[in-house]
Amino acid sequence: MTDSKTERKAGRRDRAERHKPPGKFAFLPWLFMLTGDVQDLIKGELPLPWLGGAGVVVFAGLYALAVFTGLDKRQRATRVPYVALAGLAVVTYALTLGYGGDWLLCFPLLSLAAGVVLRRGLTESGRRLAVVVVTFAGSAGWIAAIRGGPSETLTVAYGTLLSGFLTAAILSLFEAVTQLRATREELARSAVERERLRFSRDLHDLLGHTMSVIVVKAEAVRRLAPRDLDAAIGQAADIEAVGRQALTEIREAVTGYRESTLNTELDRARSLLEASGITADIRQSGPPLPPQSAALLGWVVREGVTNVVRHSGAGRCTVEVRGETDQVRLEITDNGSGVGSGTATAGSPGNGLKGLTERLAAAGGHLTAGPDGRKGFRLVAELPVDSESEEDHRS
Repeated sequence: MTDSKTERKAGRRDRAERHKPPGKFAFLPWLFMLTGDVQDLIKGELPLPWLGGAGVVVFAGLYALAVFTGLDKRQRATRVPYVALAGLAVVTYALTLGYGGDWLLCFPLLSLAAGVVLRRGLTESGRRLAVVVVTFAGSAGWIAAIRGGPSETLTVAYGTLLSGFLTAAILSLFEAVTQLRATREELARSAVERERLRFSRDLHDLLGHTMSVIVVKAEAVRRLAPRDLDAAIGQAADIEAVGRQALTEIREAVTGYRESTLNTELDRARSLLEASGITADIRQSGPPLPPQSAALLGWVVREGVTNVVRHSGAGRCTVEVRGETDQVRLEITDNGSGVGSGTATAGSPGNGLKGLTERLAAAGGHLTAGPDGRKGFRLVAELPVDSESEEDHRS
């Protein structure tokens, strides 16, 4: 059982890594394509080596600037990546027309930078990128024909064409996957909110009907009591029966709902802390949790915040829930006297924390609690999230 959980956890990590888009530095190693040109400059086999060296430095700088700004969402809205790409194109044409040979490899790098800067979403038109990349590929083929020989024409043109379109397609695909994942999480959150709204309406309908019956029968008791005591007693018995039945129905509804979400306990924690004069800082991030994980962390929030209110003497308490692809982390910290439980000491958790530790361990997680520096107490719960169980629950 443990091995299978470990394998599933490792598989989820691998999928998360595969879904991460290339970073800014992922495109820099392609500059090593110019190593041969640099060696020729160092050996003095090319005329005006100082001019060629300056061109390589400027080319590398503009390439890095175009890629970095093209991958930055804020910079893409400015002219910086486009100016860098234009400057890179000027340097590329100057180097290849002046030296030819291996310097023609600047064109695939130029096309790669164009794919980064000019890419569009999968549903948007890529006409501008197509025109630019085809122009670069044609120029590379033409310059290769007159400076490097006919044999290099097709190779350089094809490499230029492929690098630009492939880079744009890969980046657009990763961005589309990221947007789809964010949309899925938002839809899941909306579904949770709709379920909470549905529950509140059901509870309102249940209480509204029950309270209406109780009010009517209470009025009957008031009218009958002066003249017919037996009838009034009968109406009072009906009120008791209706109240007991409503209590049972409410308990069943609240129990099922409480176990399906962590948000309820976080809301109650905020209310309890503020009512106790403790500044509450409640933060939650990450995708929605499966019901079992949410219920278990709800117990941790309830126990941890209760201990803060009863025993810490704190003025501030922070509750943070951070959900990731394969696990969720809950952290409760305060600035109190460093005691987190009524019977807890450093290294000796109280009965409530001990029970939570056992429950978390049974679910594959763990709980740690102890003083937080010189002042305060920290409780940390980490729990693996089984995405397969979550998908089964949603379906």
